[in-house]
Amino acid sequence: MIKEAIILAGGLGTRLRSVVSDLPKCLAPVAGKPFLHYVIDHLKKEGITNFIISVGYRNEDIIHFITKNFPFHASSDSGIKFQFSVEEEPLGTGGAIKLSCEKLIGTEVIICNGDTLFEVDIKRLGNFHQQNNADCSLSLKPMTDFNRYGVVELDKDQSIKSFKEKQFYKTGLINGGVYALNAAAFFDENLPDKSSFEKDYLEKFVGKRKMYGLVQEEYFIDIGIPEDFKRAQSELSGRF
Repeated sequence: MIKEAIILAGGLGTRLRSVVSDLPKCLAPVAGKPFLHYVIDHLKKEGITNFIISVGYRNEDIIHFITKNFPFHASSDSGIKFQFSVEEEPLGTGGAIKLSCEKLIGTEVIICNGDTLFEVDIKRLGNFHQQNNADCSLSLKPMTDFNRYGVVELDKDQSIKSFKEKQFYKTGLINGGVYALNAAAFFDENLPDKSSFEKDYLEKFVGKRKMYGLVQEEYFIDIGIPEDFKRAQSELSGRF
């Protein structure tokens, strides 16, 4: 089972400025708690023990939140470990993952976003990833009547067939932003220090590398826009 996770938490949150003050997006308050709390809590429950938090904008706020609210991060007895990968300048999602991977203990890692909660079954994702000897396995969420996300098409063997652009779709599978990644294979691509994981890795190498998609029907919320940030307030109330 994969025990390590990288949480991408360097976003500016510019689209939330109308409803949230000058905070990193992952610390936007949802139902009385910074949103990052829900992401970490879910991963803990799924068996993640080594957390690497990728930070950039206002990184001191995120580091303070972790050290204050998850005091076990410094305890070797708890089995839980937190590390921080600090971007001195914006590197993009690909660059942030590349930098964070330098802190890994093993080869396989879960990647997720600090502003999205997709309550996937991590053990199931990890097993699927390893059974397919995949370079990258995506968690896919079925959606209806949407235009905010692109669509991921699968082949019969669940390998990724294509990524389709954002537009209105009646139904489709979206990339939920939770990945199982073979870090060694990712490093072998020699991507630049600044890159987009989605554009420069996933879309560039689809059909050329072992990329698979696992459909999961679990709860999903992305607080990147004010409407969904507001929806999260009621949906996550009393969750943890």
